[in-house]
Amino acid sequence: MTAPQYEASVIQVGNSRGMRLPAGFFQAHPEFKGKVSLTPVGDGQVLMSAKVPAARGAAAETADPVFASFLSFLEKQLTNHPEHIAPANAAQLARIGKLVKGVRLDESE
Repeated sequence: MTAPQYEASVIQVGNSRGMRLPAGFFQAHPEFKGKVSLTPVGDGQVLMSAKVPAARGAAAETADPVFASFLSFLEKQLTNHPEHIAPANAAQLARIGKLVKGVRLDESE
């Protein structure tokens, strides 16, 4: 299942530029009100994140926005499609073991 995509237009706003997004985007994602942050993630690609309320603190500000976005996507998929959840098999665990071989965990945090 792919996430819906929205088209936006870059427009002149005074001496700056802004983006005009369709109302459907804000109806589907009410968390995007007020301030947002934009993180370029590749050529022609940007990750837009809703600013975290002050109550969530500094830990959320230092989090990797791409990883946080992936975890949010994963959470939605697991909630909306629990039938897709399956236990990892021995071959998958062996592959994961090879991928993380030699990785050291910084436990100072």
